[in-house]
Amino acid sequence: MSPCLSVFIVLGVCLAAIGALYLLGRAVSVSRDTVEVLPFQSGWRPREHALSRFHARWYPLTLVFLAFDVEMLFMFPWALVVAEKGPAAIIEMFVFLGVLVAGVVWAWREGAFRWV
Repeated sequence: MSPCLSVFIVLGVCLAAIGALYLLGRAVSVSRDTVEVLPFQSGWRPREHALSRFHARWYPLTLVFLAFDVEMLFMFPWALVVAEKGPAAIIEMFVFLGVLVAGVVWAWREGAFRWV
């Protein structure tokens, strides 16, 4: 059997499976006439507009959280190699943490942590 024929057979089986799953979904789905379609909250009526749910003061705090979350992405691999790299790795990590602390001090000074 040629390699091209094998690719077409696999492609045909994949397309048939996708079509069968689509038809199965259509067969077991509930009609839109019987269910009211709402965008979120499990079919409950929204109390407010979807774009106005969060106050703007959450966004700077979220950015600070993401900075420290990304910090942990760097610290876990660093903890595995710090013993073989020696004091240079420790100095690099303290420089990295110093930059993050400087960012927190700046965010604090700018009022990112104020709630009122």
